[in-house]
Amino acid sequence: MTAMTTAINYQDKIPNNVDLSSDRRLQRALESWQPKFISWWGEMGPTLRTHGVYLRTAVAVGQEGWAHFDHVELDKYRWGIFLAEPKANRRVAFGEYKDQPVWQQVPGEHRADLQRLIVVQGDTEPASVEQQRLLGLTAPSLYDLRNLFQVNVEEGRHLWAMVYLLHAYFGKEGREEAEALLCRNSGSPDSPRILGAFNEKTTDWLAFFMFTYFTDRDGKYQLGALKESAFDPLSRTCEFMLKEEAHHMFVGTTGVDRVVMRSAQLIREHDTLDIAAYGGIPLDVIQKYINFHYSVSLDLFGSETSTNAANYFTAGLKGRWQEERRTDDHQLISGSVALDKPNTDGTWSQEQVSALLALNLDLRDAYARDCLRGLNRWNTILAEAGIDYTFHLPHVGFNRSVGVYADHHISPSGAILDAEEWHRAQAAWLPTSEDLAFVRSLMQPVYQPGKIAGWIAPPLHGINGKPFDYEYVRLA
Repeated sequence: MTAMTTAINYQDKIPNNVDLSSDRRLQRALESWQPKFISWWGEMGPTLRTHGVYLRTAVAVGQEGWAHFDHVELDKYRWGIFLAEPKANRRVAFGEYKDQPVWQQVPGEHRADLQRLIVVQGDTEPASVEQQRLLGLTAPSLYDLRNLFQVNVEEGRHLWAMVYLLHAYFGKEGREEAEALLCRNSGSPDSPRILGAFNEKTTDWLAFFMFTYFTDRDGKYQLGALKESAFDPLSRTCEFMLKEEAHHMFVGTTGVDRVVMRSAQLIREHDTLDIAAYGGIPLDVIQKYINFHYSVSLDLFGSETSTNAANYFTAGLKGRWQEERRTDDHQLISGSVALDKPNTDGTWSQEQVSALLALNLDLRDAYARDCLRGLNRWNTILAEAGIDYTFHLPHVGFNRSVGVYADHHISPSGAILDAEEWHRAQAAWLPTSEDLAFVRSLMQPVYQPGKIAGWIAPPLHGINGKPFDYEYVRLA
């Protein structure tokens, strides 16, 4: 499209590193979309009013010194368009175009598929902001409130990243899709978001931490697969998004760390696992949240076998996680993988399926292995506290609405149940209305610097070298 620099131009109305001012038509189109975005943010963004939040803002896209920290009013945050540095002589790493130069324009035959991939990814970004808009009203500390707002503004910027691609490369249809991204709303009965997990409610901070651990981690893997794309602007867009996304998962990982840590302290202090009466979140409730958020996030990978995913791969549109580190032919002309399938008689069988058709399964399995790291962290916290309890990831078939497991009732341990058995037991596996009401009852805001709610431990470190008692958010 246009030249790209490492430094970001903040002189333009829309901050960018794509020389936007050299394309006046594109610049005018995006400047006409900008007030619609600001209106959406005012209506569907964070509810809590503030006078300044200690946020990082991207100032470059290189490896060093890419972010600046300062207090910023949320509605004055400079959302912009940032692509990672181009790689010299980059070539397609997979599919039928393997070893050919990457594309700087959209090939006509792949236009519709590329646009669809960008729209689906773009739809997730504002959705999470909408899901989390009320959480500021119950923040457990200013530190956590600041982290929530950092996640929110960066999800807003990721929306800008996808909208730029739609405007710059997909003409009138792309502009119409960019408009539609602001018309759908999370949980709307009439115009819901495209993917199911982004229509779920996020009503408490434990759910927020689980979302940023499990669901944002799905985003990591989807962006990682799109980063391999032969369409170079999409690749570079996703590469920089991944840099920002890492903090979102840090918020989830350490957030759950701190919930588990505080629950462990209360268990030891009162010598009981039943710590609800003492203002803590019981471990079995935390496990139920794990079960729910992991299973809902697994659905985001789609069906285990998919001709669409195979076609995207063959066409060079979407690769595999860490494609260039793979040692196969990168075309998957042959080869198969085993897919575990439930049978109607309550037994399991394995089916060999084409590796090319099983790309969603490949990506999902990499995600599941990554998720285990968090479970190991949280179990280590319990073990070091001398508490005999172990968190588990549920079976990949548990509580599924998409794919080969969708029509089956499968327990967290992998037992295949009938409908009656499932309904009898699900209250032990998924958060009940009583569980959710109890957790919400703990969500009382704490806005004093250095103070924190009783259900969560303070962080080990502050942000950007600042102490925990720093005034990360200035309230209105």
